[in-house]
Amino acid sequence: MDDLAGFLRTRRSRVDPSVVGIPADTRRRVEGLRREEVAHLSGVSVDYYVRLEQGRATQPSEQVLDALARVLGLDETERGHLYRLARQRRRRAKAPSGQLRPELRRVLDLVTDAPAVIVDHRLDVAAGNRLAGLLYGRQMPGFNTARHIFLDEAERGLYADWEHCTLDVVGHLRLAAGKYPDDPGLATLIGELAMGSQRFRRLWARADVRARTHGSKVYRHPLVGLLELHQENFALPDASGMELLVLSAPPGSPAEDGLRLLNALGSDKPSPANGLPMTHLS
Repeated sequence: MDDLAGFLRTRRSRVDPSVVGIPADTRRRVEGLRREEVAHLSGVSVDYYVRLEQGRATQPSEQVLDALARVLGLDETERGHLYRLARQRRRRAKAPSGQLRPELRRVLDLVTDAPAVIVDHRLDVAAGNRLAGLLYGRQMPGFNTARHIFLDEAERGLYADWEHCTLDVVGHLRLAAGKYPDDPGLATLIGELAMGSQRFRRLWARADVRARTHGSKVYRHPLVGLLELHQENFALPDASGMELLVLSAPPGSPAEDGLRLLNALGSDKPSPANGLPMTHLS
């Protein structure tokens, strides 16, 4: 699903030669750096670097990886991804079991004023509280946020920042593919998204990785309007590979009023989190 060779090629193509001291040349036929330029700047032989990009090289040392990360201008997330890809030949991590402890479901039920979900590395929702079900209009569990964003065109309007959301999803799945290259469920999901979405194919080919731990999320709910929320991601302290995502609204904000209204509108109806698939509350 992912490999060191492809990642190096995409990163190399994005480096501005002038940033690393190479004069501009109008006759350049490649985007970014040439292979021999990366090799020279990293202190490795051209032959060895070519073999790295062809997937034929032996396990690169930490010194080589550090040099490549520096030359290619990798950020912290990309650097970690590079190291994982390089280690895959020696040790391939087993995909997490995804088992959810009952205690965590009780914790979700305690969160009443903010949508909260628990997702695994494939972005499958393992559990969600009542308000999350009302926000997404989906039964929980049994809902994959990547499919929802890329393949469910009828629900695309829910995401006011849809294009930004797609970047986050692809970046997350790229990281997951680097961590768990032998996970058949993840491979199936990526194949399904690639078959069903041209935008996913285009973004996947860029090989960008993202590790989002917090940030803004903006929704356009059909009943309560615009909800400008803040998302916090909490990695669960076990081997499940899951994260708790909580969407909160600033006190006194229109978004807080919107969540309160959404909660009230759903108070006399069965919650989608308890088994009612719902596109609209009516």
